[in-house]
This record gives sequence, structure tokens and C-alpha cells, in this order.
Amino acid sequence: MSGKINGACLCGEIKFEINDRFDQLYLCHCKQCQKISGSDYASNLFGEVGSLNWLSGENLIERFDYLEREFTNAFCKMCGSGVPYLNLNGTAIVVRAGSLDGKPIIKTISRIFYAERSQWVDECEATNTHIGFP
Repeated sequence: MSGKINGACLCGEIKFEINDRFDQLYLCHCKQCQKISGSDYASNLFGEVGSLNWLSGENLIERFDYLEREFTNAFCKMCGSGVPYLNLNGTAIVVRAGSLDGKPIIKTISRIFYAERSQWVDECEATNTHIGFP
């Protein structure tokens, strides 16, 4: 039996806990995830329905559903950070991996919609690495 893992938005107004058992981590390169993340992909974990417990700030969640592509964005009204949400077909809780306060237990990691990745992303694999600002 797995325990719980906590998470929060950037400003800390929204806090939650969820079962620390994720079947899948998707690194999603679709155009919609690029727009909401401001990067080449979003890191989305898929958890069990009913496994999420809001600790504070649930009233600060805004949700946008893009029905043409069955896509959702849920975020804090105060700071804009992505927060967990129930997917449109009601089969999973989607959690932005970066919203968690620790390292989650994940069964599988996959890149999806890879053909939609940004033209510049392949060049990033061979970049310099710094522990802070250079």
C-alpha cells in the first residue's frame, strides 16, 4: 500500500494530497501542453479517481476545457500554477508533476505527441548545465 504525497501551487494557497501511486508519467509535447507550460512539454501524472484530497484553496481553482482536442487546463487564480484535475472522461486525476513536493512513485514514463515537439527541442539535449544562473 502506497502512502500519500503532497503538492501545492506556487503561491501556496492551493494545497492537496494524493495517493503516491501513478501508473503513468506522460511528457506531453502536444501544442496545447506547449502553450500552457510555456515550454516544449508538460509533465503529467495520471492518478486514480477519488485519490485526491484538497487541503486548502479549492475555491481558487479555475478550469479551462478545450473540447475540440479533449484537453483541460486547471490552475490557481492567484498565481497561475497548474493544479490537479479530473480528466474530461472521468477516468483519471491529472497531476502536473512539478506541483508535487516530493518524488512520486511512477510505473512508466512515456513521451507522447512527440511529432508535435518544438523545432528547437532536439538542440537542447546537448546544452550546458548550471546549478543556478550562469
